[in-house]
Amino acid sequence: MTFEAIKQSVMKFVKDEDGLTIVEYAVAGGLVTLGAVAAFITLGENVAEQITCLGNAVMGDDCAP
Repeated sequence: MTFEAIKQSVMKFVKDEDGLTIVEYAVAGGLVTLGAVAAFITLGENVAEQITCLGNAVMGDDCAP
């Protein structure tokens, strides 16, 4: 291989955007997953508090905020 052929191969690799697109999708997917996990954790805690409050109300106790 000549120096010019190596140079052309490197420039073609640098200009190729397919790899960058895959990385962008991976980052976006990770952020969506992180957001979904955070939402489920928050919802789970709130739902557990409401169920406890309902159980206490059935027993005649007050629901503490």
